[in-house]
Amino acid sequence: MTTSSTDRKTRPIKVGNLTIGGGGITVQSMAATRTQDLEATLRQIEILESAGADLIRIAVDSKADVVALEKLCKATKVPISVDLQENYRLADAVGPFVQKVRYNPGHLHHHEKDKTAREKAHWIAAVAKKHGMAIRIGCNAGSLAPEYSERFPDDDVTALVEQAKDHCAYMDEVGFTDYLVSIKDSDPRLVIEANERFAAARPDVPLHLGVTEAGMPPDGIIKTRIAFEQLISQGIGDTIRVSLTVPFENKGQEIEVGRQILSDISKGRFRSVPKGFFDGLNIIACPSCSRVENEKFIELAEQVKEATAYAAEHDVTIAIMGCRVNGPGETDDADLGLWCGPTTVNLKKGTETLGSYPYSEVLPALLSELERIIAS
Repeated sequence: MTTSSTDRKTRPIKVGNLTIGGGGITVQSMAATRTQDLEATLRQIEILESAGADLIRIAVDSKADVVALEKLCKATKVPISVDLQENYRLADAVGPFVQKVRYNPGHLHHHEKDKTAREKAHWIAAVAKKHGMAIRIGCNAGSLAPEYSERFPDDDVTALVEQAKDHCAYMDEVGFTDYLVSIKDSDPRLVIEANERFAAARPDVPLHLGVTEAGMPPDGIIKTRIAFEQLISQGIGDTIRVSLTVPFENKGQEIEVGRQILSDISKGRFRSVPKGFFDGLNIIACPSCSRVENEKFIELAEQVKEATAYAAEHDVTIAIMGCRVNGPGETDDADLGLWCGPTTVNLKKGTETLGSYPYSEVLPALLSELERIIAS
């Protein structure tokens, strides 16, 4: 089911039996469990399908994940998108089972370093065309390709927009048109500016909107609402994902919140941004996905929120990330960062790694560092 957008009409693309672009807005989410855990991931699919998801995304990072994916795709009629993570070469293996793949231009350099990003993008386009898949070019501020970080070291917005434009050009060069773009960050202000600039440069390209690592409700909902209200009211946005850090059984809340925001916008019910919302303590937390290697991550995020409440008036950003793929980069810009592995949590101060701690011991270490920051 789609919700109407405003006057901006992007090129419609097909994702299985779903159309994205051309005037409607679809609502999607991502399974938050490990892909190889069939029972848990099937439950996620059931929850999201029951909540009314138009599209469900699943992460694939290994051949074992592909084997699991084949079984998972048989459990739903909802179109499935695969997040290729760092291993873009798996696109051909997942092609027979899914309707869409998402690759991150910032991760292409990890493999086959002798090939250019253009060559790799052309290969993905050829594979997508062979299997009848659509493509999402997924750009994140926390994982820019090195060349764009070097070209625009102090301007994430320009770096993201230029990276997205270049990868659109790679698709165009080989005549592949079933693609869309996402440009995300944990700060809705950056999301707004970057998507406005990209939409002005490429009004034909459908856009997937989201505030990545928005965090826990209600803050995560507020951040997402800010971005969606300001973009969708301009006709910018063709599909959305609300990224919330919630228990696995509550994952359908992402769909419910997304549809509520779209309904409010369509009826002109806008909510003002609270004065000083971006001032004071800012907790960034990823929404969890199949990359998370320990479910204690969600509990830890809640503990951090509760334990740091006393510092609400201090301008400090704490980032809590659930995996090794996005964790290191996404925490670099935070004053304090936690990125979680299977048994330990890495504590960072900016780009500096301070140590690795068991889940049961990391919170006191984080609070000690927070006290030092406040004192200074």
